[in-house]
Amino acid sequence: MEQETTNLFRRRDTFFGICEAVGQDFGFNPLWLRLAFVAPLFFFPVQTFMGYFALGIAVLASRLFFPTKIRDAAVEPAAIEPAARTDDTTAGALALAA
Repeated sequence: MEQETTNLFRRRDTFFGICEAVGQDFGFNPLWLRLAFVAPLFFFPVQTFMGYFALGIAVLASRLFFPTKIRDAAVEPAAIEPAARTDDTTAGALALAA
C-alpha cells in the first residue's frame, strides 16, 4: 500500500484530516470513524466537536513526537552489490560478459 504524502490540512476533501490521520495510523478506513461521529453530532453537538478536536490534538501530538521515518530512495538494499568474489569462475564469467 502506497503512503500518501499530501498534508492532511491542505486537502479539500477532509475537515482538518483528523479521521484520515487516525485511519492511516491504525490501518482502517476513515469512513467508519466519520460515521461514528455523525450520530452523536445530532444529540450532543458540543461534546462531539470537543471529542473530535481532542482527537485532533492527540493526532498532532503523536505526529510531532513520533514522526514517520522516510527511507532514502537513493539507497535501496537491491542496489547495493555484494562483495566481488575472487575465484576463477567469477572472473571468467565477468570476462565473458564484457
